[in-house]
Amino acid sequence: MITGELKNKVDGIWDVFWAGGLTNPLDVIEQITYLMFIHDLDEADTRRSKESAMLGLPFESIFAGEVEVGDRTIDGTQLKWSVFHDFPAAKMYTTVQEWVFPFIKGLHSDKESAYAKYMGDAIFKVPTPLMLSKVVDKLDEIFADMSKSDNADVRGDVYEYLLNKIAQSGVNGQFRTPRHIIRMIVDLMQPKADDVICDPACGTSGFLISAGEYLKVNHKKEIFYDKAKKDHYMNHMFYGYDTDRTMLRIGAMNMMTHGVDNPFIEYRDSLSDQNQDKGKYSLILANPPFKGSLDYDIVSTDLLKVCKTKKTELLFLALFLRMLRVGGRCACIVPDGVLFGSSKAHQAIRKEIVEGNRLEAVISMPSGVFKPYAGVSTAVLIFTKTGAGGTDNVWFYDMKADGFSLDDKRSEVKENDIPDIIERFQNREAETDRKRTEQSFMVPKKDIVDNAYDLSINKYKEIEYVPVEYPPTEEILGNIKKIEAEIQSELAELESLLQ
Repeated sequence: MITGELKNKVDGIWDVFWAGGLTNPLDVIEQITYLMFIHDLDEADTRRSKESAMLGLPFESIFAGEVEVGDRTIDGTQLKWSVFHDFPAAKMYTTVQEWVFPFIKGLHSDKESAYAKYMGDAIFKVPTPLMLSKVVDKLDEIFADMSKSDNADVRGDVYEYLLNKIAQSGVNGQFRTPRHIIRMIVDLMQPKADDVICDPACGTSGFLISAGEYLKVNHKKEIFYDKAKKDHYMNHMFYGYDTDRTMLRIGAMNMMTHGVDNPFIEYRDSLSDQNQDKGKYSLILANPPFKGSLDYDIVSTDLLKVCKTKKTELLFLALFLRMLRVGGRCACIVPDGVLFGSSKAHQAIRKEIVEGNRLEAVISMPSGVFKPYAGVSTAVLIFTKTGAGGTDNVWFYDMKADGFSLDDKRSEVKENDIPDIIERFQNREAETDRKRTEQSFMVPKKDIVDNAYDLSINKYKEIEYVPVEYPPTEEILGNIKKIEAEIQSELAELESLLQ
């Protein structure tokens, strides 16, 4: 959560828009997003230029030389945030409206790309030069605060604070996945340079961006010094689907800002027959919607064959199995009810994962992880699609702390199980001898089968009771009488003082 001065500055931008007559929250968020993207393009271009110079790689700035905007040719440097933000209000407005905005709308040469699709109907709605000048100045202050902040997740927090202003935010199970939880899941799965990665409920593309950043850090030479692998990273690695056009637009801009030229971000109801993907992806990372139920007639019949239900969280698990190729891996967040629900559909999907594929881990997370937006208890399921079983021992971990307080404030605290989770998951062979009284342990498949495929950690965790010896009853009563006598004595002394 953002607090204090930064929160006031975001509110200040909101007030500028509202005072100027732009009162639709979605419109305000979109306009702020466009301006943040324009700023980030400049920043990312400068960063990539420096990185290329350090690595000795060729680099051509998108702002270099003469740039064509519509039927005009202009000096590309005029389109940089770092240049036009110093212009007088009238000149800045003309530059952004007539040059910069058409430039970012036509930024992608591939007219079939996700970016081109979702920026095609984007409209610059800031009504006056004075409003634009005020908003740009306030955004500059916010960017300066972000760069000084110790919180690596501050940009995501700003986005979420904006989205939280929409009355509908949180309905239909839509709430932001904390970025440190996303990073934990990506670090657990360790994406590879040849993976094809998908998030079928991508929102602002948080999982895809984090996977891309992981690959940049851990496989930089493998990807960026190999022409074929670099092409795969830029054009064929990342896929995201959602039913919210605003989120798709933000997601596409987010991916491009983070250096992925052509992510496949598409408007699609992943659970419907509209989604024909089968056996396509090697890695799925997702936090699908938890709430809501769908009508049978809009759900893909393939999914209903696996588990006949209207619950979205169960249908998404069936979908992940269908979309993965054999050998493909999945890490997804599910509400606790998925782990122990007793309905036929709940048991059917758990049985399919355990018996038909290879369930590897269940990481139970505390209910405060998604606060203040939701208080639901959740878990991370990690499994591999085999189509022929393979589950032997399943690793369970009882996460008690994630580095933040588990109340609505989510203040930073010292207690953090995430580094331990990552280390132990990568070395599960050393976990086989751990007792079930400890924070992590292995459970044989037979135990899970015997418990109707129940995957809740409380079903298998053992609590060690330490006997406590109390003093004899006579001694306790004697102490109580002694304390009571002292109270009476002090009351009598107080009364004498008042006479």
